Amino acid sequence: MEINDLSKKFDVRKLDKDDVELIFNLSCKNHIFYQYHPPFVTRESILDDMKALPPETSYDDKFYVGFFENEALVAIMDLILDYPTKEIAFIGLFMTNIQYQHKGISSKIISEIAMYLKSLGYKKIRLGVDKGNPQSYSFWSKNNFKAISENNYILMELEI
Repeated sequence: MEINDLSKKFDVRKLDKDDVELIFNLSCKNHIFYQYHPPFVTRESILDDMKALPPETSYDDKFYVGFFENEALVAIMDLILDYPTKEIAFIGLFMTNIQYQHKGISSKIISEIAMYLKSLGYKKIRLGVDKGNPQSYSFWSKNNFKAISENNYILMELEI
């Protein structure tokens, strides 16, 4: 996968420990997310997220990336390829800078990612939404993700 091909509008690159402060500043303003997904973000939890892997995946499958407009961090995404099967890409986290929300930018990013993943042969994108989070559920539904199961999270999927 070529990370730069995830978006035509934004510069995309892998994020690392040197980006923790940028990520923290974006994340800590998204209070609604943490209302439904405690505990509240810390610099340590960001570092943990950067290393977290689902079962039977490797760091070759994980892309913890940032979408940038000039120097501004617009959005972050934790994308896991080939999980839970080869034809599925899993979004572990997607969060947009509050200054860029409600402008269609997040939906554009998801649309571009879906088109690119489809070109790589992926059939579906899957993710989990916190139960009770109306903002997240509404966003993903608006972007044509459908609920496929519900336990601790609402598992949603988009056929691409």
